[in-house]
Amino acid sequence: MDMRRIIAVLAEEAEQQKQDQAWKLEPSDRALALETEAGLRDVVGPPTVQEGLPQIKRLEHLRETLAVLAISLSRTHGRLAWFLSGALNALEPVLRWRAMPADRGGSFGTVLPSPEEYKEAEDAVRRLQDALAVIAAETIDLGSVRPNQEANGV
Repeated sequence: MDMRRIIAVLAEEAEQQKQDQAWKLEPSDRALALETEAGLRDVVGPPTVQEGLPQIKRLEHLRETLAVLAISLSRTHGRLAWFLSGALNALEPVLRWRAMPADRGGSFGTVLPSPEEYKEAEDAVRRLQDALAVIAAETIDLGSVRPNQEANGV
């Protein structure tokens, strides 16, 4: 399964858990999800920006993504930690990538990724950004809003 699909499955599961009210985020979890999402957006930008960068910069940005996720993971527990751990696991192939040829000697098991692999990883990060925004979003229980409040937009 490719990175994009793994992240999509994680996002679907997170949305379902929120919808089923199995995952009730604390304000601190929401704040961390938003902080993580913003950190990822700072690192991996839109396709037009990323694809114009040299491969070494693209790899640098993807590695920074892993750092953002690892730092966030270290600051939480429970379902958000499980979600972040799954995201790190999905992006694990990036850890084996290198951007420079191995002129002499070994490369410690690293490989040169293809342009499609860069695109796949960056697309996965963008999907992860969107998923974290959804996770952090406040949901309003309309059943608890009184008709007067609803009509007045309160």
